[in-house]
Amino acid sequence: MVTRKKKFVAVAGAAVAVGATAIGLSVSSASPSSPALPQASTPIKHVVVIFDENISFDHYFGTYPFATNPPNEPQFHAASGTPNVNGLNNTLLTANPNVNEPARLDRTQAITCDQNHAYGPEQAAFDSGLMDKFVQDVTGSGCTQSNNPDASDYGPNGIVMDYYDGNTVTALWNYAQHYTLGDNSYDTQFGPSTVGALNLVAGNTNPATVHGPATSSVANSTVVGDPDPLYDACANPTQPLNSDGTPGGSTVSLGGRNIGDLMNSAGVTWGWFQGGFTPTSAPGQRIVCGAQHKNLAGASQNDYVPHHEPFEYYQSTANINHVSPSSVSQVGLSDPAGTPADQAVNHQYDLSWFSAALKNGNMPQVSFLKPPAYQNGHAGNSDPLDEQKFIVDTINQIEQSPDWSSTAIVIAYDDSDGWYDHQMGPIIRQSLDTIDALNGPGKCGNLTTAPAQNDRCGLGPRTPLLVISPYAKQNFVDSSTTEQASIPQFIEDNWNLGRIGSRSADAAAGTLDNAFDFNTNKRVPAVILNDQTGEVEQTIGGSAGGGGSGGQGNQGGHGDQGGSSNQGGSGNQGGSGNQGGSGNQGGSGNYPGGSSGHGNSSGSGHGSKPGKVTCHQSSKHHTVTLDCVSSSNAPTVIRVRVFQGKHLVRNQAARVRNHHVRFNLRLGQGAKAGRYTIRLSVDTAGHVAAITRYARIA
Repeated sequence: MVTRKKKFVAVAGAAVAVGATAIGLSVSSASPSSPALPQASTPIKHVVVIFDENISFDHYFGTYPFATNPPNEPQFHAASGTPNVNGLNNTLLTANPNVNEPARLDRTQAITCDQNHAYGPEQAAFDSGLMDKFVQDVTGSGCTQSNNPDASDYGPNGIVMDYYDGNTVTALWNYAQHYTLGDNSYDTQFGPSTVGALNLVAGNTNPATVHGPATSSVANSTVVGDPDPLYDACANPTQPLNSDGTPGGSTVSLGGRNIGDLMNSAGVTWGWFQGGFTPTSAPGQRIVCGAQHKNLAGASQNDYVPHHEPFEYYQSTANINHVSPSSVSQVGLSDPAGTPADQAVNHQYDLSWFSAALKNGNMPQVSFLKPPAYQNGHAGNSDPLDEQKFIVDTINQIEQSPDWSSTAIVIAYDDSDGWYDHQMGPIIRQSLDTIDALNGPGKCGNLTTAPAQNDRCGLGPRTPLLVISPYAKQNFVDSSTTEQASIPQFIEDNWNLGRIGSRSADAAAGTLDNAFDFNTNKRVPAVILNDQTGEVEQTIGGSAGGGGSGGQGNQGGHGDQGGSSNQGGSGNQGGSGNQGGSGNQGGSGNYPGGSSGHGNSSGSGHGSKPGKVTCHQSSKHHTVTLDCVSSSNAPTVIRVRVFQGKHLVRNQAARVRNHHVRFNLRLGQGAKAGRYTIRLSVDTAGHVAAITRYARIA
């Protein structure tokens, strides 16, 4: 047990506020400094890793780029020339070797039960590469066979096999259209969240030390489950503290180095930013990270999950008491020399600080972003639609910042949740232990003697990987083999940090380099998406020659494939593209052009401007009628989407003819009384603008 006498107590101090939001209970005494930053070896000066939860590749991208496109759902129509992926072909959909065949889930089935994604059962489902035991071995114990969607126990028979398409995970499919999608990327080893998180930052889950009672989460000094970290005052919150102030119950610490240690040695600015990291307890009391949010189904979820925070397992990179920095200008910097360990920020922050640093112009060179639990994609507590809002809002903010031109955003996942995926990866780390089950009981591979690092069976399940950057290959599918440890490897190579060592997987991992093209003047435009529908609202920038792949067009406007979209050339969508403001509630309302206070969506672009659109709105007998008049002479298409809460109930588009268009939006006899949100987007010769309005149905 590490001796840390009574140091897991909140440090007294005032909260620090960024804007109007308090994001710290205690602060570091860091003094301002402006160190010379290490130079990157590529044009990428900023890496942002969005690390989400529990998705297999087939679960999100199995039918990419072909979406079903039923009425009243966001539409996805692939650009001409979009490459296929190694996904669910007709045989896998109709003659699957598993007990159940894969079935499409739609937006009304966003909240589902959580599958079994433990180290051994995941291997057993693979059945020596036959990939045919998913229903038997990884169907979640919380799946009650309920047929009532949008509930954490929703699990009709065979749900572990099921998948979403581009009408639900629309944003991710649109990012794949415009940037790079990896269809051959894997967990570094089998196992749940902590395993994936540690491999992301260290390429290793060994050597681990258990503190307190023994736990099955560690086998042969290797993490295989989800223990809470020792160096985290918010760990095991239901357990009394130990006499030395450490968290009660079983906790785990890791030895060796992680990518944070390498970045600290080189002076790279960096941070891990996690939702709910700021304590909710008062100074002087036991530290509690109790912030909560409700997910799509209305269930409250704790924002902060201690076993999702990998740097808290290492004493060298832990922020034990969740201390906040002294100011936003200190985000990403090391603490002053001599700061006591229990008062050190140590590059671990609340998620709020990332947004604040980005707005302040000091986004760290490397940022790891972990959403609050209700937005992280983890089945049971989150869902694709809550996850989509986090991803889109974050990426939109980065793309509209000065740092976008030198940034690479990587979207990756900690594990597969056990969701079906048909593709087995290469086994480059064998294991021989009773908890292994890949090649039969007690086996992962063909070893007869246990390896030096046992219980590291991998590569594990296949998960999605997206690379979003002005330097990413556009509308490209990267089929080179990569894994979670490929991400720290890219960071190491980009800043010449060397390798972590101690059998870290970073040395053997496949490279992310194939996702980039640094040998051309072409720059891929920023793509601004709608955080509710995932559809494209605007493109910004892009250099000469950056004309896109196959004339992609605006996915979110009216679904036309090319023609009106400015994907390349000079990329003149203009400015930062403020998306319209809050709109008017009912009655008549003017649509953009700046005169109505809704904001400009076209910035300083050129060509045909959106002009002004005036809509008269009425509601009667479960029908909302919009009569809209456009002042522009350019070709104009208006799309109207009607939401009840977060549920899309109508999605209709029409071309403006003779300056006029009418929408009769029939909500159906089963429509519930209450307030409905109406979102309109206007595409005028490639200029896209948006507005939000409301209607009340009695």
